[in-house]
Amino acid sequence: MDGRYEPVESPDETTVFPYHDLTPPTTADVARARKVVRQHLPTTPLVRSETLSADLDAEVYLKREDTLPTGAFKVRGGVNLVSSLSAEFREAGLITASSGNHGQSIAWAGREFDVPVTIGVPAEANDGKVAAMERLGAEVIRHGPDYDAAREHIERLAVERGARYVHSGNEPKLVAGVGTAGLEVVNELPDVDRVFCPVGGGTSAAGYCLTVGELTDADVVGVQSEAAPAMHRAWTDGSLEPHDRMETTAEGVATRVPFALTMGVLGDGLADFRLVSEDAIRDGVARLFADERIVMEGACATAVAAAVEAGDEIAGETVVVPVSGRNIDLAKLDRMLAESEYSA
Repeated sequence: MDGRYEPVESPDETTVFPYHDLTPPTTADVARARKVVRQHLPTTPLVRSETLSADLDAEVYLKREDTLPTGAFKVRGGVNLVSSLSAEFREAGLITASSGNHGQSIAWAGREFDVPVTIGVPAEANDGKVAAMERLGAEVIRHGPDYDAAREHIERLAVERGARYVHSGNEPKLVAGVGTAGLEVVNELPDVDRVFCPVGGGTSAAGYCLTVGELTDADVVGVQSEAAPAMHRAWTDGSLEPHDRMETTAEGVATRVPFALTMGVLGDGLADFRLVSEDAIRDGVARLFADERIVMEGACATAVAAAVEAGDEIAGETVVVPVSGRNIDLAKLDRMLAESEYSA
């Protein structure tokens, strides 16, 4: 087989192919990505949350990434990466693994640029997200109990097919594309003091570090479920080893393997990194639905939970919370609403 398809091992225990670049993107890369992304995607609203602002005695703004075509922020990265795909891979296509939103972003971008896409998902993946990927023309392969098992399977398939493997985190163009949301925040709200950002693989938080963190005096705070703390441990003690705990119900942050590229940005870029409980995540989903009729995923609710738990610490500040995705399973949403004190 052609040597260019043979994978090598990266420091974070996930496969990296020779065409991958683990050099972290820069703020200038995000600015270049914006020229591409704005041709295909709208600027998303930055809306003041009346209820959170009143409850926290702060100016709290929601960055509504859920209004993007796939219902989540990741499509920004998909567009930026696929727009520059080399000719050698346009026929063989793209192949990736996903718990849902990353796969939709690559499927959407593949359709936009007429490139075939194959996506590996966990066997019990969110049915709504799988259906959405298939509607966008992607081939979807279910495999294994979680994202990392699906990823390992799809990496082997990438070698067999000679397709362009798209890692969900170790891709500078993905991170730069996702970072364009941060440039929109800087342009609209340059006096922001703090951003609470969910962390799964870390692309969104890295994007905010490269933009809001670099271009303003704001602190970027990463947030992860205490039931899936791999990236938090990596940030805290520098370990890129897989974590033995991954029990969160919030699939957008359900990773047990830290990503080397995003940690390269988050290591210095995050002002703080916090963990929240599964109960707090549930209450965050229910709170925004009950108070503002916003449907969001558990991953987004990590940031809501961290802002609420910060309490007096953020009083008087201008705070941004990304609503990073709306693609929550209806049954899961129903359970969260029923079990929370914030039920409608």
